[in-house]
Amino acid sequence: MTMGYCSERIRLKVSALFVLLISSILTISAQKNAPAKPTETAPKLIVGIVIDQMRWDYLYRFNPLFKPTGGFKRMMNEGFSCDNTQISYTPSVTACGHAGIYTGTVPAIHGITGNAWYDRELKRAVYCTEDKNTSGVGTAGASDGQMSPRNMLTTTITDELRLASNFKSKVIGIAIKDRGAIIPAGHSANGAYWFDAKSGYFITSTYYRNELPGWVNDFNNRRLPDSLMKLGWNKVLTDEQYLAYSTADEKSYESTPFGKDQTKMPYTFKANATGYGLLPSTPHGNTLTAEMAKAAVVAEGLGADNVTDFLAVSFSSPDYIGHAFGPNSWEMVDDYVRLDEELGKLFDFLDAKVGKGKYTAFLSADHAVAHVPGFMKENKLPGGIMDEKKWTSDLNASIKDQFGVANAIVSMFNYQVHLDNEKIDSAKANKAAIIQHIINYIGKQEAVLDVFPTAAILTYPAPQLLREKLAEGFYWKRNGDIQFVLKSGYIDGGPTGTTHGLWYKYDAHIPLLFYGWGIKKGKTDRETYMKDIAPTIAALLHIQQPSGAIGHPIPEVLK
Repeated sequence: MTMGYCSERIRLKVSALFVLLISSILTISAQKNAPAKPTETAPKLIVGIVIDQMRWDYLYRFNPLFKPTGGFKRMMNEGFSCDNTQISYTPSVTACGHAGIYTGTVPAIHGITGNAWYDRELKRAVYCTEDKNTSGVGTAGASDGQMSPRNMLTTTITDELRLASNFKSKVIGIAIKDRGAIIPAGHSANGAYWFDAKSGYFITSTYYRNELPGWVNDFNNRRLPDSLMKLGWNKVLTDEQYLAYSTADEKSYESTPFGKDQTKMPYTFKANATGYGLLPSTPHGNTLTAEMAKAAVVAEGLGADNVTDFLAVSFSSPDYIGHAFGPNSWEMVDDYVRLDEELGKLFDFLDAKVGKGKYTAFLSADHAVAHVPGFMKENKLPGGIMDEKKWTSDLNASIKDQFGVANAIVSMFNYQVHLDNEKIDSAKANKAAIIQHIINYIGKQEAVLDVFPTAAILTYPAPQLLREKLAEGFYWKRNGDIQFVLKSGYIDGGPTGTTHGLWYKYDAHIPLLFYGWGIKKGKTDRETYMKDIAPTIAALLHIQQPSGAIGHPIPEVLK
């Protein structure tokens, strides 16, 4: 072997080692700079949070009062906010809102046209989740338990998750209101539980099961409502802080749900004097709901394996409080400060139990709310009230006199006049003339902006947006013959308190926050819609959208 041959072999070895070294360095560098691959392809748990009655502007109006560790700032700072989310239909009420969020569609398609409606086929009023073929489960004589989602005509995102996982995913609905638990949980849920104010228990119906699971009995046996009632409702802020965000505490146009002698904070309750009906009208209702949700996560093992589960929780108390006191009250400020803290604690619990970054949460509202008409008048703003009962009484009397038909109007549900068409036909009365008679009467009322036959929803002279909102809320079997539209600031109610249900921004502009697994950080002012929520969650999970969905995924939200 020659010296030259040895030198060549050494040179080749050195070259090979050099190439190997450079290759290793480049590989290590590439690994460091490559985007991290997720260890999981889906979140362990979806947490759908609906705030029953929340105006979008609360996120910013009350923001200085929210804690960094609370729920709202956590979702806004670490998640994604869609700041221009609108309800695309009317009426903007609880049942329609919960259905819209979870079906990705509108009343014209999912069929939930109000909290109640007059059914043309059944010829009677129907409650949105009533089901006479079921029985209440959880307390003796639980007539409030005759409930199910059967009146909803399409699937929900929770149904689609169950289908996509071959029913391995668990879905649980929790709320004080039955409709707030039942509608979001969908048709195929493992369970839906709501609060029975007479007993103070969470109950369900035979649609889901024939007896309460042990964990619900255990929760009920804790008698948490008793403990909460004893606390009363005390102030958590200084008087100066309340006054910075609201009017004076005591106002004649606010309702007095805790008794006529209790007209301002703090409030005290007589335990069990009238059952637990007062509890939902306090922030303690939020605490009760959150604790029940936590119990469900633990007992049902939600988020405990690699199959995505779904917890649908609705906080009903803001709606009770808002109706009684309005959005410019001390009570509303107090409730949202407490709710913020309650949501923060819920996220802390989920971080510990499911794992931080391993679940996805969204938060929205079923509707917002109008200011109290008395408050509007006090501040020289447009607003007032209508008297539905008087209108019905006056019109039925005049129709009987002029057309010979008694009780021709059977309801005015959801800002529509429902006629007894069979009775009108039997009397051989002129229906067109009766409709025009009603339109003439309603059109003269101070509260009314417009009135017209529902057959003309898409053709009557009004902005296209309003026509479309009315049409999206119309399902002929459950809607009336005449539509009326109230002026801005006017409500269907009495001299105290307020309500919601109209197409105006104060009722239809809602919050929409996303947070957790698969969610970007940021916000958009682009117009988005309630009906986009379910399609966005479907895109996140790579599953089918609900059957009647007409919304679209919000691409800015998703990583």
